Amino acid sequence: MTIVPNLSDEAALRQAFAHFPAGLAALAAQVDGADQVLLVASFSVGISLSPPLVSFAVQRSSSTWPLLRQAPVIGVSILASGQDHLCRQLSSKDKSVRWAGVDIERGDTGSVLIGHAALTFECAIHAEYPAGDHEVVLMEVKSFRATTEQEPLVFHGSRFRSLEAMA
Repeated sequence: MTIVPNLSDEAALRQAFAHFPAGLAALAAQVDGADQVLLVASFSVGISLSPPLVSFAVQRSSSTWPLLRQAPVIGVSILASGQDHLCRQLSSKDKSVRWAGVDIERGDTGSVLIGHAALTFECAIHAEYPAGDHEVVLMEVKSFRATTEQEPLVFHGSRFRSLEAMA
């Protein structure tokens, strides 16, 4: 299928954006005694090595981001292949079911991390910038854990995929 450029057609633009594969990140922290989570498909690593920075974009209409941004450290879990069910659950509009049965780990700084994730970071907010209907957030990496045993889950063409399936 060929997509004809028409910037006023948001559905076509969204479909064009979906052609770029993205990792899925769960950003989580404990705020006022409750674990909060936000799922993003706009997470980017390697923004800077000195200081170590990562980034993501969040909709300005998010009701979760104002809570998460209060935390001194935010856990970032890059979900693994086979964790697509967690994407649906963690992004549920019904916040009461988001954590049901989810394997949670606490990071070195006390941040909330998803068990068996392909990669985790513990980050502090470095800067925020307005970007249209989103905010772009830079976060400084305080610690990380990586495993070669888990491949990341990929979101491509509006579907969950594994790297193996894309090869």
